[in-house]
Amino acid sequence: MSNPYPSINKRKPARDARKKPPWRIVLVVNLKDDFEPDQDDPPDAGAEFDRLETIHAISVALEKDGHYVHIGSGDHSLPELLISLRPHIVFNIAEGIKGDGREAQVPALCELMGIPYTASRVVANAISLDKIQTKRIWREHGLPTAPFREFISLDGIANTALRFPLFVKPAHEGTGMGINQSSVVRNQDELAERVEWILHTYRQPALVEEYLPGREFTVGFIGNPGAPSQRRRPELYDEEGYHWFPVLEIDSSVSISPGIYGHDAKEFDITDTGAPAYLCPAEIPERLRQQLVDLTKKAAQSLGVCDVARVDFRLGADGQPYLMEINTLPGLNPHLSDLCIMAAAEGMPYPVLITEILYLAAERYQMPFDKENRYPTSDSMFQSLKQTPFVFHQ
Repeated sequence: MSNPYPSINKRKPARDARKKPPWRIVLVVNLKDDFEPDQDDPPDAGAEFDRLETIHAISVALEKDGHYVHIGSGDHSLPELLISLRPHIVFNIAEGIKGDGREAQVPALCELMGIPYTASRVVANAISLDKIQTKRIWREHGLPTAPFREFISLDGIANTALRFPLFVKPAHEGTGMGINQSSVVRNQDELAERVEWILHTYRQPALVEEYLPGREFTVGFIGNPGAPSQRRRPELYDEEGYHWFPVLEIDSSVSISPGIYGHDAKEFDITDTGAPAYLCPAEIPERLRQQLVDLTKKAAQSLGVCDVARVDFRLGADGQPYLMEINTLPGLNPHLSDLCIMAAAEGMPYPVLITEILYLAAERYQMPFDKENRYPTSDSMFQSLKQTPFVFHQ
């Protein structure tokens, strides 16, 4: 049968899937500088997008590893770019432009075009951005998360069956968007007002959950389930295939929004007055650290997360940790992002973090590479860090 659509270009981004490095990499991003908000966008629209310094740092790390790096925007121009450049792999940090599953847009396109890419796949990225669906999955798996309700209107808001105070936030946002001190509500009137504001401002459901009053932690990792013997730096990983960074505590009591780690607090550089205190490693008992790591592993595996992620916790009034959110595309700004703060605290050079994410993805796609056994000694690690001004409030 003849092709009824002869004008359609059927060229694939042809590549040799068995080619060893160096690879042609497209770093797919959404830049803050390129974002132009619509008139009806929320006031913090675009907060998730990356700074130029992040793009530069990742590019340098990949290029110093020997690869060829091209920058691509995670928008309508990406399909043509991928066909033109025909990359061996995509390094994906794009948050997506619009839609409730926008973080899955680049992974879906790569799947369609048969291009390997870093970090989690389509379903995990789509679900993790939906805080309500994520919490439902965690609850189904018996993992601790605060009691919650979803509201798509004000119907039934007087009968939440939840105990005040409550915490209200948009269901499909990250980077603390829609979160400030007004997010904590203490009565029905405040609840109705905040839910209505979320529905109107963000045009998406409101997540209402019981407020957790305790300390806040975040746990980051790189890795995938399975024996690490064939990885580029197998010594980094435990026997289950994971590398756990030191637990980071976020102390918002000194921030511009005391007790709330929201968008306003995250806008400050970590050395600025008004930023939270970033305490890493967190001063916690080993029992709690292991509990946080175990819960992070189960939370990530329940969603099918790949390569890298970060999970946020708060302690409840009972002193126990509760899962709040998971970030399957954690920020990689070398000076500001939580995951990079954790890596720096243990002495992992930034280029090692970036290249490990790359090679974890390559391993999943069975792309061949030579193992690199020249992981820096402790002395050379800290010498490298002296040139990168990570600062932690104490």
